[in-house]
Amino acid sequence: MTTAAGPTLHPPAFTRKLCPRAELAERIATLPRPVVFTNGVFDVLHRGHVSYLAQARALAGDGVAAGGSLVVALNTDVSAKRLGKGPDRPLNNEQDRAMVIAALESVSLVTWFDEDTPLELITALCPDVLVKGGDYDMAVLAEAKVVQAYGGTALTIAFVDGYSTTALVKKIRAPG
Repeated sequence: MTTAAGPTLHPPAFTRKLCPRAELAERIATLPRPVVFTNGVFDVLHRGHVSYLAQARALAGDGVAAGGSLVVALNTDVSAKRLGKGPDRPLNNEQDRAMVIAALESVSLVTWFDEDTPLELITALCPDVLVKGGDYDMAVLAEAKVVQAYGGTALTIAFVDGYSTTALVKKIRAPG
């Protein structure tokens, strides 16, 4: 449909990937299995993030075209601030971060959590696979123990060397 102001635009299809916590269990039940779960702030998206998320999705099957789903849980702004990454972090608010993550082909569903860790969310959702960045020790991570207790798998994915939001923010703010 076109109006005098131009075509009537509908929200992008990827906005359907945004899922409030209250609807999460119902929405996850409809996703193809296995369901891979990861979480983070994902403040200023960079190559390391998108590589990590694509690799996490690949664990759900044979790449994006086959197999299961990737659910990404974002730290809310309040939760992210408690992580101590800096007084002005996150730079992008939770809604903006969620929209950017939802726009990625590798991501099936995006939600948020207010707690310091997604332990409560993972316990409620029982994903088939939990994935964390390479700096986590799955042998001591409470979330990994929960997933393994019900028969799920907990894995780490190595970082892409040279990429971090904190380093990128420092570079942007550096004089000259």
